[in-house]
Amino acid sequence: MPLSLRLSIADTLTLGNATCGFMAVYFTTTGILIPHLTGSQETGMARHSAATAVILMLCAAVFDLFDGLVARKLRSSPMGAELDNLSDLISFGLAPAYFVLVYGMVADDAHQRVAAVGAIVVLLAVVLRLARFSCVTVKDGTFQGMPSPFGALTVVSIVLLELPFPATLMAILGTAWLMVSRVEYPKPRGRLAVAMLSWIVLSMGLLAAWAFDAPSGMLLLQTGCALQLVMGAVIPLFATARKVNNFRDNRREARAAQLP
Repeated sequence: MPLSLRLSIADTLTLGNATCGFMAVYFTTTGILIPHLTGSQETGMARHSAATAVILMLCAAVFDLFDGLVARKLRSSPMGAELDNLSDLISFGLAPAYFVLVYGMVADDAHQRVAAVGAIVVLLAVVLRLARFSCVTVKDGTFQGMPSPFGALTVVSIVLLELPFPATLMAILGTAWLMVSRVEYPKPRGRLAVAMLSWIVLSMGLLAAWAFDAPSGMLLLQTGCALQLVMGAVIPLFATARKVNNFRDNRREARAAQLP
């Protein structure tokens, strides 16, 4: 095959990301939406399918984390960047937006059309974020706006918290705004990448405990979802504080240099 069409190891991981996103949509449809439309009262199946769909999004985030690490260590094909954006659009744009849409159809206090608007906003926010990422250069070590994997997990965490519908919708719209904002988020490298991977594994465990109706499983899941929301709000505060401190240090050094 020509070099432009050969897949690298990093590209294979990226395709795993896309596969997980598609399967998340599949489980959301077959395990939550279809039973609701057919009048099935089996809540356990819906819980298992919801947990499976979110775990698949978490697996997509793992693939997304490792394909970047592998591409830096080894190599990436000329298609690498395009494959990454397209896969992220499926796993972190379509899958969470569809999750919100189905939530609006099955939740007792939700409004289907309003939830559909929220789902569209999430999808468009990811589309705009990925497009901007491809053409805007930012300083090394940071993302401009909440990364789409983090945003997708925050959106599904909001849904799983089972807050009143107005609060859920406002939190989802706020997350979408963070994804297209200029708020800085650090890139997951080194210790931060290890911490992120550990958090994903822990989240999978919480989802499994909830799916199998373990003791205090719902409480553990809600605690994990709440922590996800807190991290989404707190992490940019640290980046902003660091920027303010750097600005103060630079001003202090400039004043010191002007002194005789």
